[in-house]
Parts: sequence; C-alpha cells; structure tokens
Amino acid sequence: MKTIGIGIIGTGYMGKAHSVAMNCVGAVFNTSLKPVCEMLCATTESGAKAKAEAFGFNRSTADWRTLVNDPKVEAIVIASPQSTHKDIALAAFELGKPVLCEKPMGASTAEAQAMVDAAERSGVVNMVGFNYVRTPATQYARQLIADGAIGDVTWFRGEHTEDFYADSNEPASWRTQGRANGTMGDLSSHMINGALALLGPIEKVSADIETVHHERPTDKGNTEAVTNDDHAHCLCRFASGVMGHLYFSRVATGRKMGYAYEINGSKGAIRFDQEDQNALWLYQMSDNEADRGFRKILTGPAHPDYKAFCLGPGHGTGYQDQLIIEAKDFLEAIANKQSTFPTFRDGLAVNHVIDAMWASQDSKTWVTVDQSAS
Repeated sequence: MKTIGIGIIGTGYMGKAHSVAMNCVGAVFNTSLKPVCEMLCATTESGAKAKAEAFGFNRSTADWRTLVNDPKVEAIVIASPQSTHKDIALAAFELGKPVLCEKPMGASTAEAQAMVDAAERSGVVNMVGFNYVRTPATQYARQLIADGAIGDVTWFRGEHTEDFYADSNEPASWRTQGRANGTMGDLSSHMINGALALLGPIEKVSADIETVHHERPTDKGNTEAVTNDDHAHCLCRFASGVMGHLYFSRVATGRKMGYAYEINGSKGAIRFDQEDQNALWLYQMSDNEADRGFRKILTGPAHPDYKAFCLGPGHGTGYQDQLIIEAKDFLEAIANKQSTFPTFRDGLAVNHVIDAMWASQDSKTWVTVDQSAS
C-alpha cells in the first residue's frame, strides 16, 4: 500500500472539512494512494496542537513554512485566508509538491495568475476547491448535457444565494469590509465555476452589483459603513452562443444554500437546487405527451461517485461527502501525475469573469471576458 503525507494549512471551517475528508477518503474510495494526516498548521502552537489531536494529525506547527518544507509532507491543502494562498502555493510548487487550494485562489487576479504560472512551470498537480460541482447530481447533469439528452442548450440560469446578511441588524464583521469579502468575492465564484463546468467559457457579461445595507451595528453600540457588495446579477453570453443569467446574494431572505441552476435545451431541460442536493429534475420532449413533465431523479449508485458512500438509492450524500469526493479526485490526480478539473487555470477563468462583471458595473456596458485562462 502506497501512502502519501498530507499537510493542511488552516483549521477553521474548511480546514476541518478537508481534515475529515483526508481521514475518510481512503476507506470510502479505496484510493491507490492512502493519505496520512502528517501535519496541521494553525496560527498558534497551542491551537495547532489541540486541533491536530482533534483532527487526527501526527504533528502540528504554527508556521506554514515548516509544514511546506517538511519532507514527510508530500501534498498540501491550503485552507487558510486568501491573502496567504499565493506565497504558500509558490513555495510548495518550488518543492514539487501538489496543491489543493481553497477558493478564491488569491487576493487578486494578479496573484491567481502568478499561482497558475508557478503551477504550470512546475508541472505539479494543482486543484481549486470548488466542491459543489462534485455532487453526484451535478456530475450527472454534466453527463446529460454532454450526451445530448436535452439537445442543444439554449439558455442557462445560475445562482448562489444565501441569507446570512439579510437582516440589517446582523453585526458588522470582516465579511462587510473589503471587496474580496463581499458577495462577489465570496459566493459568486462557486456558481461561475458551475456555469463554466456545465456550459463552457463565458464570452461577455452585463452586470449590476449593489450594497443593500450600507451600515451595520458594531459590538461597541455604534454603526460601521459596509464597504462591499450584498448581491449582484448579470446577463451573460457563453462562447457557444448560449444566453444566460447569473445571480449571487448574501441577502436572499429564506435561502440557506441556494446553489441552483436551470438549463433549457432544444429537446429537454434540467433543474437543480443544492438545498435538495440528492435530486435532479429532468424534462425530455421524447416522453409520451400524456406523461411529459419534469421528473425527479433521486441520486443513487448509478450516478457518479455515489456508490462508494451508500448502496441505497435515494438515501443521499451530504456536504462533507463533496469534500471526500474532492479528496479522491486530488489523490487520483497525484497518482496519475495529471491535474484534473478544476485546476488553477480553471480557477483563474473564474477570476476573469468576476473582473469583467466589476468592469461592467463601472462602465454600465457589456464587457468581454478575458479568455487567456481558457
């Protein structure tokens, strides 16, 4: 049995999720490379030690450089703040170590470009943590589109909507400061990646970006100005000619995990909503007229990556399972010495769409998306 030492930088929400995934993936998928949770990095030595014991790591450190340079750490997961991503990734690639980096890749498109350049110079496996495209239902949707099950695609609508800032009395925090932490810097990237995965490159956009709640209370009893966006939408045209619409919001009252899309085709249509992540709705014109309508397909062992978790159709997978599937894909890429979607270059393509949306907001015109990452 061949093992690979894993180092994870970051012990917050996503750091824990990746740690759980690496502890589980070998058993769930019987991967050819068996991950060993070698070292965990947090901001303090005591905190890192406590989290390492809780998450099942052999060792810990408060210095990411120690982790990256350790010879027993053979592959690295970056789950720390985005301002740290570039330096960690570049150091890892210099040593020839594969990297799975959480989104967004860097603090800017320039940083993301530097990360792509370093990854491609090194020839080392690289991946961005867009986990929602890995649900069995969305993988199946990609298959249906590729197989022509709904004919030629004519229209796409995608959204990522949540309501954690719908209440204007929700206190100010780091999330309400700086463009990188707004809805465009946070939620938009997942659905843009989903749109690119399902339909291919986006050619141009016409966007409108807005702050709904301009001030929020602080814990000191006063108010603080919000310096980033609450929601945004845009018309778009894909390079294939397909018409589309994208919407992102952190103030969409009632929505908890609104990663959803609708796709119309010349012979059918698809609908999906992450709040019901184990179901895909499919309409096909080839059905008998009396039976024609959207039918709910429950995911099961016949769908991508489901069988490894459960033999019962309709029993379902959850959020953590997406991370386990992602870990499996990362390990398989390392074993095959070939990066798999979404690579750093795919992550850069998302950045270019976001940049075009901001440029459209500023100019109030249609803006062409930079296709240099495609």
